[in-house]
Amino acid sequence: MNSSTEPPEPSPLRQRVEAFRLDEPGVPLPFTSRLAREQGWSHAFAARVVREYKRFLILAMEAGHPVSPSDAVDQAWHLHLVYTRSYWHALCRDVLGRELHHEPTRGGGDESAKFDDLYTRTLASYRSLFQEEPPAAIWPAPRQRLAQAPKARWVDERRFWLVPKPNLILKAKR
Repeated sequence: MNSSTEPPEPSPLRQRVEAFRLDEPGVPLPFTSRLAREQGWSHAFAARVVREYKRFLILAMEAGHPVSPSDAVDQAWHLHLVYTRSYWHALCRDVLGRELHHEPTRGGGDESAKFDDLYTRTLASYRSLFQEEPPAAIWPAPRQRLAQAPKARWVDERRFWLVPKPNLILKAKR
């Protein structure tokens, strides 16, 4: 078989990240289930996001430039940061071998342009490293990324009803 057609052997780091388990066995509310519940996603979609979060971690270590996550991946990252022992000890210290800090935008036009560029470069690095297109449902195109990002707020569902706005197109009366 021609070795040039075979995919390259995954790096030891990639193997460690892919083997890393976010869902602690035997707990009533594992990470993926909590992510699904908090985001209003199906468990299957949350599991896909967890896979892409791991790919983001690999990109952060191997892309050779700063990377920027999609909104869905960022939600998984935010939740993982709450699991401090899992994040800082099991992941950063034991799997990645170094700290990986979350550094959100400081706001303003320059920061917006910087993160747009980083996201575009992240998608290009994804294609290069994984030899496939990032799934659009999790990694939207750069122009769609912010348009699709939810304007989220914590709401106590025990006290408030959540009713989606109807998707109506109002036509001007003639």
